[in-house]
Amino acid sequence: MKRSHGQESAAAGDGANAADGVMPAVPGGLTYSAADAEKQRGVRRMKALATGLLLAVAAVYTLATWARTTGWGGGWAGFVAAAAEAGMVGALADWFAVTALFRRPMGLPIPHTAIIPTKKDQLGQNLGDFVGENFLSGVVVRQRLRSVGIGSRLGTWLSRPEHADRVTDELATALRGALTVLRDADVQAVVGEAITRRADAAEIAPGIGTMLERIVADGGHHKVVDLVCVRAHDWLVTHSDSVMAAVAGGAPGWTPRFVDRKVGERVYKELLRFVTEMRDMPDHPARGAVDRFLADFAHDLTSDDDTRARVERLKSEVLGRGEVQDIIASAWSSVRAMIVAAAEDERSELRTRTRASILSLGDRMTGDERLRRKVDGWLEDAAVYVVTTYRDEITALITDTVAGWDAEHTSRKIEAHIGRDLQFIRINGTVVGALAGLVIYTVSWLSGA
Repeated sequence: MKRSHGQESAAAGDGANAADGVMPAVPGGLTYSAADAEKQRGVRRMKALATGLLLAVAAVYTLATWARTTGWGGGWAGFVAAAAEAGMVGALADWFAVTALFRRPMGLPIPHTAIIPTKKDQLGQNLGDFVGENFLSGVVVRQRLRSVGIGSRLGTWLSRPEHADRVTDELATALRGALTVLRDADVQAVVGEAITRRADAAEIAPGIGTMLERIVADGGHHKVVDLVCVRAHDWLVTHSDSVMAAVAGGAPGWTPRFVDRKVGERVYKELLRFVTEMRDMPDHPARGAVDRFLADFAHDLTSDDDTRARVERLKSEVLGRGEVQDIIASAWSSVRAMIVAAAEDERSELRTRTRASILSLGDRMTGDERLRRKVDGWLEDAAVYVVTTYRDEITALITDTVAGWDAEHTSRKIEAHIGRDLQFIRINGTVVGALAGLVIYTVSWLSGA
């Protein structure tokens, strides 16, 4: 029969794939590998052997029956004929049973035949239920993990420097990948909203007041006052003309100019003297006034409702400004760039500390029995939660996959894997049937004797 050009091309492609060791896919997602093809050839060889044995027994039966009928073989012909007859019966019965698993014998619509093609979905469901009940139960999973001793093995593995380096590299790669996938706009929006919401929800005045009280009590603000005095003195020295001009410019218009200059010079000198004394005298009265002001302000921040309300209003106004929101949002970009750079640099503090932590964890898990039990318990609890929560989804993978397979090709696939052993059943049936027939005939013959 001639094949179309498409069929010839498909056949050529199938041959090429088989030559490469990968057989083409079949309907339902099944594939046939070179190993499957070799198993199929093994099944055919065993079929030929079992069928040849059946034909041999049939030939022996024919010859033995002829010999017994003609009286040529004597008494032994009956024994041989009985054994051969029972062997044929056993061979045919086992042929029918094996064939009925995969197809209808001789194409006849006999009930309860072609079991695998017709019961494929039910077999898949039963297989899924079997796996769920016997492999995905919490007790089985927990016992299996406990017998493995993951904590001890993991600790030994992590305590080796080359493994710690590998884990560090993988973590760095995963971190870079995660930061690359995240969209800056989304993260910035989340960070900005989180910071703003947290700041709005928390009252900052009492905390600032408490901190200011401690600073004043410890004299921590003195350096700030010193710095302000030094800067103020230097500014006055540098901008003396501007200060005197400002004072003179604020004088009434009817005063003479030389009087305005004299007043400006006098004000400037007094101001410079005051700042200089405050800079050089730690016990200057003005410094004491600053101390008292800061102490009173700290007290008001913690106990005065009006002051606290003003601080909260100021906080809300500051957070609401666009410039502040831009600073909060842009913080993510800086943090991400810093983390990515640290993850890429093998000598960075991040990777160095990560590697040291992994080695330390491995050593602790190796020598600390209590820690190992904790790790084993965490892993067992996590695994039990997964298998008990998603058992139906896991078993559905089996049942749905089997349900999607093509019935005919599923039967061929299974036959390729177990058909050789099933052909041995035919051979054994022939031999056992012959022996049973011989025994029965012998017992009958003895009883008749």
